[in-house]
Amino acid sequence: MIDIKSLLANCPLFSGFPRPALEDLAAIARTRRFEADEPIYDKGSATSTLNIIASGVVRISSVNSAGREATLIMFSAGTWFGDSVFSPGMRRVYGARAHEAATIVEMPGDAFRQLMGRYPECYPVILDMVSRRLWAAMSIIEDDALRGIAARIGRRLLFLAEIQGNREAGSEPVTIWITREHIANMMGMTRQGIHQWIKGFEREGLLELSYGRIVLTDPAALQHHLENID
Repeated sequence: MIDIKSLLANCPLFSGFPRPALEDLAAIARTRRFEADEPIYDKGSATSTLNIIASGVVRISSVNSAGREATLIMFSAGTWFGDSVFSPGMRRVYGARAHEAATIVEMPGDAFRQLMGRYPECYPVILDMVSRRLWAAMSIIEDDALRGIAARIGRRLLFLAEIQGNREAGSEPVTIWITREHIANMMGMTRQGIHQWIKGFEREGLLELSYGRIVLTDPAALQHHLENID
């Protein structure tokens, strides 16, 4: 049984809502369960919902006309997704799929936006969270244009850590539920090309590799390391 109020209270996106608002948010939420590789919503769909991951991992991706899927980002438990909820009438830009079995708490867009209007004190936090994601996405574009491969890979890992936690990564370890294959897919590289650089970071003690995940042992140290390379 999921404690929806606790889940919402621990999600940074909702930290600007007062306690009574969390009761209202929980009242409009519904729980959905998805099997591994089951679609949550498709690219281009009109339905607008805000989604919080209670358990499991979700991947955001795009599929071309030939059926090739490009993974854009992975979200794990405690993270929110479904940014189109803030733009009524906007169709989904990307699709979402359960990367592994996942439980999602979903809030209808219209009801969520009405609650935002009733509790305007939530806006500074929500704007900050959305702005951080936009800034992170722009930083990736900059990295791809100006930085070498090692810096691009390292900064992509930091991006994933920050998005997962919805805040700037510090010195505490962060687990990213992702494989080297998916990082390669995100960056348009081969697994072998990704592997050699990630192993280099591991030898430096900046991360640890495990099956299906990468642990950034000290994100701040990785950030410092990247400042000294192109």
